[in-house]
Amino acid sequence: MMRTSHTPARLRRLAALAAAAGLALTAAACGSSDPAQPPAAACAPAGGKVELSFWSWLPGIDQAVAAWNQGHPEIHVTVEQTPQGNQGTYSKMFTALKAGQAPDLGQVEFDSLPGFRVQQGLRDISGCPGVADAKSKFVDWTWAQASVGGDGVFAIPQDTGPMGLFYRKDLFEKYHVPVPATWDEYAQAAKTLHAADPGLTITHFPQKDVNWFAGLVWQAGGHWFTQDGQQWKVNLADPASTKVADYWQNLVSQGLVSNYQGFSESWNKALDSGQIATWTGAVWGVGTIAKAAPSTAGKWAVAPLPQWTAGEQRSGNWGGSTTAVFAGTKHPAEAAQFALWLNTDPRALAILQAEGGIYPATTEAQAGAKASPANTAFFGGQDVDAVFRDAGKGVSQDFTWGPSMEQTYAHVRDGFGAALAGNGTLGKALADANAATITDLQRQSIPVAK
Repeated sequence: MMRTSHTPARLRRLAALAAAAGLALTAAACGSSDPAQPPAAACAPAGGKVELSFWSWLPGIDQAVAAWNQGHPEIHVTVEQTPQGNQGTYSKMFTALKAGQAPDLGQVEFDSLPGFRVQQGLRDISGCPGVADAKSKFVDWTWAQASVGGDGVFAIPQDTGPMGLFYRKDLFEKYHVPVPATWDEYAQAAKTLHAADPGLTITHFPQKDVNWFAGLVWQAGGHWFTQDGQQWKVNLADPASTKVADYWQNLVSQGLVSNYQGFSESWNKALDSGQIATWTGAVWGVGTIAKAAPSTAGKWAVAPLPQWTAGEQRSGNWGGSTTAVFAGTKHPAEAAQFALWLNTDPRALAILQAEGGIYPATTEAQAGAKASPANTAFFGGQDVDAVFRDAGKGVSQDFTWGPSMEQTYAHVRDGFGAALAGNGTLGKALADANAATITDLQRQSIPVAK
């Protein structure tokens, strides 16, 4: 499953890479239209044989492309399998865009789309045949993400990461703790479990997984970035974000959560040995936990994320990616046709789910999604995908990523690290990252709203 910030140290920063590649920053690129591109309506098929290039890191993508080529000899796609975006592909994409040698299509994660958009690196395909009609096939918030805060469409959603609560049902039963339905109940459960077993914490707070924290902010109704015309407004420390930060700071200060880094060997060991009772993770975490904690098979279950207000059904998203069409493609109509097929065709999605482990972005594919027999058995036969399918319905459409997320993530990571070491608080980390992000955008001549 494509998840955005789980890889160790997302070191490459999109805006910095773009600057290094020499891509021009213009105010026009921040708006809903791009004068450097043809209007969206100018997107007619070329006719005749067409060759398209596509860069992706998803396992099994070559099999899906082979299936396309077999059924569409007039539009041949050559796929280049690359490292995960932040491990080299995005750097290569920006360099190729500068040189006018970018592929026609590429895999781009949701939170990285604005970085490409602000650099005029994406093609608006909203006027291409079939694109407008496809909107109804996708979970609504994923289509909003592909629009990158504007009126166009710059990518076709591929996979998603709605969040839920993974919990050790045996531990909750052992200590007679109800499964928390609200965050207040979650905090109380943390106290009860730790009091019953001082070696047990309810979860961990990972310094580096800022995208995880963003998913919780998303659920709480926070808005880290918004666009005001051609300007970006930055508000990492808005009331909802501060509420989430203060909540977790309280748990950290009381010693009720662990300080493991997610996906590390120490975290895996803590899960497997019963030192952690829950994880607020995404749908792709079904396989993660099964692999990390094999000796706990049958002891885990999944519930909806705790709510800030009892009775609500809100969730956040952690991860997910798209098939983006790059500026400069000579065949936007054909590129859009392939991107739509890749992410809606039952055969293509079957390959991507089986080989790449994606949780698809279309409502039809999600309705039929089912964890593997092994993972279903690990969770005691529970239909875990049903929980995440419902969670996806509670993800808001209006969460916007910023144009320099790699830099923003780095600022938040540094602040979180200091807070976990006892220097400052998580709330201060957000406020400091907010100021630093504004400075970053101003230095790159990206208009910032006051």
